[in-house]
Amino acid sequence: MKVIVLGSGIIGTASAWFLNKAGHEVTVIERQPGAAQETSFANGCQISVSHAEPWANPSAPLKILKWLGQEDAPLLYRFRPEWLQWRWGMHFLRECTPGRTADNIRQIVAIAEYSRQTLQAVRAETGVDYDCLTKGILHFYTDKKEFEDSLPAAKLMRDLGCPRDSISAEEVIKIEPALATIRDKIVGGDFTATDESGDVYKFTSGLAKKAAEAGVNFRFNSTITRLITEGTGAAAKVTGVEVIDGDGRHQVLRADAFVMAMGSFSVQLLKPLGIDLMIYPGKGYSATYPITNSDAAPVVSLTDDGYKLVISRLGDRLRVAGTCELNGYTRELNTTRCDAITRRTRALFPEACDYTDPVYWTGLRPLTPSNVPYIGKTKFSNLFLNTGHGTLGWTMGCGSGRAIAEIVSGRQPEVNFAFTGMPRYTGVQIIKAQAARA
Repeated sequence: MKVIVLGSGIIGTASAWFLNKAGHEVTVIERQPGAAQETSFANGCQISVSHAEPWANPSAPLKILKWLGQEDAPLLYRFRPEWLQWRWGMHFLRECTPGRTADNIRQIVAIAEYSRQTLQAVRAETGVDYDCLTKGILHFYTDKKEFEDSLPAAKLMRDLGCPRDSISAEEVIKIEPALATIRDKIVGGDFTATDESGDVYKFTSGLAKKAAEAGVNFRFNSTITRLITEGTGAAAKVTGVEVIDGDGRHQVLRADAFVMAMGSFSVQLLKPLGIDLMIYPGKGYSATYPITNSDAAPVVSLTDDGYKLVISRLGDRLRVAGTCELNGYTRELNTTRCDAITRRTRALFPEACDYTDPVYWTGLRPLTPSNVPYIGKTKFSNLFLNTGHGTLGWTMGCGSGRAIAEIVSGRQPEVNFAFTGMPRYTGVQIIKAQAARA
């Protein structure tokens, strides 16, 4: 089939890669001049199955109330006269119950673990260099109650097969000696040895190059204006996508199937088609610092629970990312939030980096209230979703791309995940399907 993928972040590029491997003729449409130049450009760079606990959990409502009005709060909710934001907020609160949180963790762990294994296979096959580190992820706590509250979630993840081990403060320092500067503040942590880190931009752009060499057609500098449909009911389908190319010309591109992978911007294109996605943009921040003292910089990827920051070593750079601002589609830098990241990083690793001229960045994470993405079918027979991955796009990217390629090809993916618009397979059914294929 001819398949058009809309968007070339990690999700769209991985989708194109696996669709091509499945034998389809693939075109990717992207408004930027290259792959991974928006939300996938400068995130926290963690492949973090252990970070599957969603923002929506039983402790979230009180935290959000406490943080209201704090410009440097980890999660800043700016009330706007937008019906989507208010609806999203109501759905978010509904997902904060213990039962829903536990089920969402199961969903996220399933697709994230599948994705990590897929990434490892792609890395071995392609040889793409992206400053990969396979030293695990260390999550440290400076608040005793937060650490105690984390223990049930860690146990649930272990029960689901994710080896997230709760550890003492002494063990935290043993794993990452660079944290010795705040040893008196650390109360505990958890460590997942199987987690990884690496530069998502370098990986995605490298994979896009490999995909292009394999025959994928990337149409950069092309802005998508609308999807064209025909038919009603079960016969409804998408017939083409209207784009404006780099020279300002309108074109309609035709295909047999279409994959929506435009993150936060998926909502606007799909709404005229009667597809109402519950996705709201969460503006995330990052700062990148040149490392000047390698011995004082961390070598294990870290999550700072108190400040909701992730820290990753990328060769001779230190990437620190996190916080979330719900404030529409603006990408303006908030200097207060930027300064808070640098202040915290300097406190953690005072001798590690040059902090005089950090490179700040923001990206719009496509957040669903549950943190569970939309991957699967729509009411249009040839339109598929791969969007809404929130803060875990890099973690879920390769697995989501592999799964959507299976779905477009008419097969059930080999992972126990509630794919959109599809019946949920049990683990037993998946094993039987694998055996039948073999």
